[in-house]
Amino acid sequence: MNKLSDMPNISGVIEEKLMDVGILSPAALIEAGSRDAFQRIRIKDPTVCFNMLCALEGAVRGIRWHYLDQEVKDELRTYFKTLRKA
Repeated sequence: MNKLSDMPNISGVIEEKLMDVGILSPAALIEAGSRDAFQRIRIKDPTVCFNMLCALEGAVRGIRWHYLDQEVKDELRTYFKTLRKA
């Protein structure tokens, strides 16, 4: 994979958002991790949603976000809720 949009769940829109925050390649996204990437995007766009966080996590794991284990989704939801309070 050479482009972010080659990864599962990464649409052209998400690819643009990632590039805007300095995440320019699949390797850079994997290194940053879903939470760090999400936080960077959220600083520029506070309207980002829980589904984007799941999409990023799925991309890092190389799977469609729909196939994330429920436990992982629950952890991401808890994390997302802490961000909304901050």
